[in-house]
Amino acid sequence: MVRFGDVVRQVKMKVNPETAGLERYVAGEHMDTDDLCIRRWGNIGDGYLGPAFTTHFLPGHVLYGSRRTYLRKVAVADFEGVCANTTFVLERSSSELLPEFLPYVMTTERFHEHSIKQSKGSVNPYINFRDLTWYEFALPPVDEQQRIVEVLTAIDTVCNSYRAASGEGIFEAALADALSGPPKSWHSSTLGEVAEVQLGRMLSAERASGPDLAPYIKNTNVQWDRVDLTDLPVMTFPKDERWRYELRAGDILVCEGGDPGRSHLLESDLPGIYYQKAVHRVRTTKLLPSYLYFWLVFAYRTGAMRRLCTGTAIGHLPAVRFRELMVSWPPLKKQGEIVSALQACQKFSTAQKELIERLQVFRAVMLNEIMPEGASVH
Repeated sequence: MVRFGDVVRQVKMKVNPETAGLERYVAGEHMDTDDLCIRRWGNIGDGYLGPAFTTHFLPGHVLYGSRRTYLRKVAVADFEGVCANTTFVLERSSSELLPEFLPYVMTTERFHEHSIKQSKGSVNPYINFRDLTWYEFALPPVDEQQRIVEVLTAIDTVCNSYRAASGEGIFEAALADALSGPPKSWHSSTLGEVAEVQLGRMLSAERASGPDLAPYIKNTNVQWDRVDLTDLPVMTFPKDERWRYELRAGDILVCEGGDPGRSHLLESDLPGIYYQKAVHRVRTTKLLPSYLYFWLVFAYRTGAMRRLCTGTAIGHLPAVRFRELMVSWPPLKKQGEIVSALQACQKFSTAQKELIERLQVFRAVMLNEIMPEGASVH
């Protein structure tokens, strides 16, 4: 049994990112839950970093997000850079601990439980490094650590190989190929000319209670791959007005705020469920709804949707501007062919994501089975 602080130390190398000759910085949003790889980063000089980004890290250092530790952000740097002081930079301090073994110690359920329990604050909970130092765990001999690392690294390698064969990348390429630079023979018009665009019912304190209450969808319920119908809020929808806010198969729900432009195509009716003003309902009879949905996805990913938004800190997509979005479309038969091809790419991407998720579950089970027992939380 060892204490975390007896074999691990916090690295506190400070640099000025503007003058140190470094190219990259890593912020909290660049680290993914339960993923040891850093797949995204920012480029120093692209904008003001702020005074917190002074902690220097090197390849091999372990980065740990000390804010909201329930997000389980542990990553191993494979490049040199700088991070904020809210990201701990860690390395081994004892030859009894293999450097490659450290990140696996920090991704066990027992470590996360300790970190979450010792966190302070409610709105943005955080942990101090000293509260990690007395976490105890069973440290096997170095040769056993090496065998454990080999097994877990093999699983990570498989996961990373599936990520490298990006199904999402294939969908992106197919989307661009199908809809970029539409031929002159295609028709073009504004969205408002080919579809009805309508915002939902305005929410107010008075409408949150009273008669005729009904569940409604807000923008956070609208995701790219689904509409989350769990724990929907309610407000008054007078029965003689409900027809205005009905949701039917083929309707496209588009976020007006939050993440303006995020969309989802309804595949079935949602009887008895309505929507609020933070969501647009796009309904068309002139195009295939599925084709129009993919055009909206294309507009979102190419930035055309963003250029219609107002506001800087909090973006909004006003209906009057949304209706001005330009849409191009081919004959009905060609629309169907495009939809079929893009749906096939989507299915491949979804299947790939599900496979990666299953591998991650398997890795988590293996990790907690194979790591030595004996961790204690005081």
